Amino acid sequence: MGDDHPSSPTICGWREWVALPELGIPHVKAKLDTGARTSSLHALDVEELSRDGEPWVRFAVQPWQRSTADVIVVESPVHDRRVVRSSTGHEQERVVIRTAIWLLGRSITTEVTLARRDDMGFRMLVGREALRQGFLVDASRSYYGGRPPRSVRLRNRGHGE
Repeated sequence: MGDDHPSSPTICGWREWVALPELGIPHVKAKLDTGARTSSLHALDVEELSRDGEPWVRFAVQPWQRSTADVIVVESPVHDRRVVRSSTGHEQERVVIRTAIWLLGRSITTEVTLARRDDMGFRMLVGREALRQGFLVDASRSYYGGRPPRSVRLRNRGHGE
């Protein structure tokens, strides 16, 4: 491992609660997916714009599974665009941003593709490029990093809207 990685990896479960502090998202349940190279975030109303001649993107995030409550509108510089193949073999061009992910008490910066994930159980996937920054996934466990308060978990289930 490089100098920016801890000497021993941080063990995490196959699903964890993460935060995206630069995007203003304090809680989102994520699947840690070693089968995916790049991380992916459920994004709606993706709109590309220009800011001082640079490409930016504005999009909405619904952080809770099966719920439209607490939508967060985010603006971020565009890092890249790339064709991504889904698990079903469908290819689609996606906008890529770079942002920090807060996972088990550590902040890592990684690429995140923006995608519609309405049919997926998780609003976010954390892929290998992020996980190889010092994490080891224990496929038999969940939530090594603990859970947010009950009020947050209830919102994630679609209650309290």
